[in-house]
Amino acid sequence: MTAPLLPGVDARHDDRPTAWERLRDAWLGDPVRLRLVSWLAPLLVTLLAAVLRIAGLGHPHAIVFDETYYVKDAWSLWVQGYEGTWRTGANDLFVKGDTSALEESASFVVHPPLGKWLIALGIAAFGPGSSFGWRISTAIIGTLTVLVVYLLAKALTRSVTVASLAGLLMAVDGLGIVLSRIGLLDGILTFFIVLGILFLVYDRRQTMPRLEDRASHERGDDPTLWGRVFWRRPWVIAAGLALGAATSVKWSGAYVLAAAGIYLVVTDALARRRAGVALWPTDAVLRQGLASFVLLVPVAAAVYLASWSGWFLTKGGYDRNITDNALTSWFKYHSDILAFHVGLTSSHPYASPAWQWPLLIRPTAFWVGGQNAPCFGTDHCIGTITSIPNPLIWYLGVAASVYLLVRFVRGLVLRSPMPWSYAIPLVGLAATYLPWLAFPERTIFQFYTVVMTPFLILALVLALRDIAGHRSAPRHRRQSGQRTVAIVVVMIVLLSAFFYPLWIGLPVPWWFWQAHNWMITWI
Repeated sequence: MTAPLLPGVDARHDDRPTAWERLRDAWLGDPVRLRLVSWLAPLLVTLLAAVLRIAGLGHPHAIVFDETYYVKDAWSLWVQGYEGTWRTGANDLFVKGDTSALEESASFVVHPPLGKWLIALGIAAFGPGSSFGWRISTAIIGTLTVLVVYLLAKALTRSVTVASLAGLLMAVDGLGIVLSRIGLLDGILTFFIVLGILFLVYDRRQTMPRLEDRASHERGDDPTLWGRVFWRRPWVIAAGLALGAATSVKWSGAYVLAAAGIYLVVTDALARRRAGVALWPTDAVLRQGLASFVLLVPVAAAVYLASWSGWFLTKGGYDRNITDNALTSWFKYHSDILAFHVGLTSSHPYASPAWQWPLLIRPTAFWVGGQNAPCFGTDHCIGTITSIPNPLIWYLGVAASVYLLVRFVRGLVLRSPMPWSYAIPLVGLAATYLPWLAFPERTIFQFYTVVMTPFLILALVLALRDIAGHRSAPRHRRQSGQRTVAIVVVMIVLLSAFFYPLWIGLPVPWWFWQAHNWMITWI
């Protein structure tokens, strides 16, 4: 119950702090407490993510879905330096720790080696018979992804509260959990993509003030024709390393690398316009754009080339000796990989074209087991691992992305100021989603959207921040907004608890499993 206002005070102009604001100011208003919370918040959300991703990681002790490719290829890379073929029955032998089905003949694989090398580290540490070992690398990387999402939200908003909310949502979302608990490549890809975007944000915060200050000192009262070309941009180099690593896990990382280059040119151009540079488009494209390309792309290319070192340093890799020159053989191999990706149209019961992804029509069932095993006092049980994300995070994230897009376009059309932070989730979503629309016939899956999830969550927390209201808004507006945000967050956490057994393969009663299939296409 709120205290009554003084006579003559209009509730619409009451700027007293709300209960949440008083609590926040009490903790974050003191510099010592602020430093404590700034360290404690990311630690806690990362610890939560680790528990959800690592507890019971070895279950099921079976090759799950495409682990049949990546786990066995990882072991082959570790012992041979290249991906070899496996005899029939290799999966049954592998789960027992028997790798005798591996042959020396090379296998045609269509993804670069880096993700499999990382999976191999866990297998080497715990042995090929340990399902925990197959997955520990992806679990650790998935946990670190939550921390990077926290840091990205903090860099965009400078708010510990918003960053903590972003980290919490990433920690409890089903796609992030599932792709951290099985030995697939997509969770690793997500980590490097988000890390690269984080480095771009750090670069913007470092470089844009330098550009504007330099231009203002140089021009005085008159506009200058050219701005300064910045070569000392270590965060762009770091972004090139991260996005080169993403491309070395899956080629779809190259889409984000290209988007990063476009983002750098556009943001540099807008900054030069604000700084009063007369020829700002030409300056950004031909002068600074060339420098940014040199800082970003060759580094990424070097990382990609280095990821193939096992193929280059051995003689048994696929197509390794098809020509007299290793590089020409490598290019020939890549042309075959490209032809495979473009022509992949085989049917699959869980295939889902990209237009279905925002609607969450066809998630992937990675594993089904435990049918008719006793559990919770019933004999009719089932265990599943499904790629259904937290539906509330997903649908609200999609809605929030549309909201950000509308506000962004409206700001461009009306030339009104808008938060630059809106651009980051929109760029991330464009780079991780739009390219897939160009391949409507290709066999692709809903779980590829794990790379979209961090950007959907960023869009959602930015929208929730707007709903919560600015400190300058009337008190009743802030109260209602903050209550709405609190209700949404509580519902999201409860829904994740409801779905968690289906994300980790726990046996549950049949009726409980059926209660999660909100659409007939989710079965």
